[in-house]
Amino acid sequence: MDDVRHVLVLPDRDAAEEVAETLGDHFAVPDEPRLVRDALAGEDDAEDAQWLVVVEDPEGLLDAGALDEYVAGWDGWREAH
Repeated sequence: MDDVRHVLVLPDRDAAEEVAETLGDHFAVPDEPRLVRDALAGEDDAEDAQWLVVVEDPEGLLDAGALDEYVAGWDGWREAH
């Protein structure tokens, strides 16, 4: 099986940090998730950025639907790859 990477998109840094910190309490994530700032195209203002929480799932064990529901609690979503 190919390595799986889940990308969770959050509206702000606070939400992304909280998701990254609490993800392990709800899911068996093998590694600590990475936070990545994703500036929106054409926007220079730091407020106009989405934050990504990148979760490596090398064994493909995480339930994508459960991740969708979890991140929706912070007005976020999971990018389908």
